[in-house]
Amino acid sequence: MNIVISPSVFDFLKKLEKNNNREWFNEHKKEFKSIESDIKKVYNVVFENLKTHDDVDKIKIFRIYRDVRFSKNKQPYKTHFGGSFNRVKPGLRGGYYLHIAPNNESFIATGFWDPNKEDLFRIRKEIETDASDFKDFLKEPLFKKTWSNFSGETLKTAPKGFSKDHPEINLLRRKNFVFVHPIPDSEICSEEFVSNTVKAFQVSRPFLNLMSDILSTDLNGQALF
Repeated sequence: MNIVISPSVFDFLKKLEKNNNREWFNEHKKEFKSIESDIKKVYNVVFENLKTHDDVDKIKIFRIYRDVRFSKNKQPYKTHFGGSFNRVKPGLRGGYYLHIAPNNESFIATGFWDPNKEDLFRIRKEIETDASDFKDFLKEPLFKKTWSNFSGETLKTAPKGFSKDHPEINLLRRKNFVFVHPIPDSEICSEEFVSNTVKAFQVSRPFLNLMSDILSTDLNGQALF
């Protein structure tokens, strides 16, 4: 299915950014619902295409409404669309994310965002023992061209229980294992956007499979389930 994101999506989000209040939003609710419907179609087409080469069982398209209860930012609406695609657990781990925003702030992402304490410890123990597989991915030409290097926060020092002098301390300090690929507005609205997105996700799948193997075994290589 060939589907193209209309520039009107960005036009609406830009207007929402300047008028982020309930009165304006309610006046333009019909326009928003039309745009939201079109965006959901895009996410679902990506989802269906992902399922042709990976075991993906869940899509989550996030609502436009912000939870402002514990936030200093009291603006009621997000000025972007976001959605995630999750792989079948427990055997397969990690997932994919698509972020659509104006002003060249769109991106796709893959990997492991904010892993729980147990998973993060297991990943770090693998790196401590042998980080060669991780480093091989970062050097693989197509992967490097598509995803570059890890993104996101790192600790300022070594994690508890790990040596600050370990040769792979930069990997050990990572708080997540995520790759981000920015997408300019012109590409978002192109006919190739969906196919290029799916291809980029496909390039990342060997990394997700490596991490899945790590998180489904102990340090002796024995299956956990």
